[in-house]
Amino acid sequence: MSIVTGVAGWTDWPLVLTVCCVVANGFEVGAKLARARFVTRNSAEVGVGPEWIPYLALLEGAGVVGLVVGLSGWRLVGLAAAVGLLLFFVGAVHAHVRARVFHNIAFPVAFLGLAGAAVAHFVGAGG
Repeated sequence: MSIVTGVAGWTDWPLVLTVCCVVANGFEVGAKLARARFVTRNSAEVGVGPEWIPYLALLEGAGVVGLVVGLSGWRLVGLAAAVGLLLFFVGAVHAHVRARVFHNIAFPVAFLGLAGAAVAHFVGAGG
């Protein structure tokens, strides 16, 4: 059932965006674990030392697993994971603003938006 009822042609965009959140964050976790150059370069620019990258990957990976668990029926786990990812990316945006690194701030903002959509999905999903 769609979160918005009565709108012709409306699909469950929060669900679609939640799946996109899983995929995007899964990719990002893999990039962090592989210490991809864009990850290490971006972390250095915003003042996050390389020793933090595995811990950030662990937190983000836990969020991905929680979203998948939530999508498979345990909605409260999904909601907790979505809120955790939302807070994670509030921190990422804050790190960019604090360091005045704006040339690539669109990425954490987009991930923040996906996490917000995941929160909306799990809050609005029928029981």
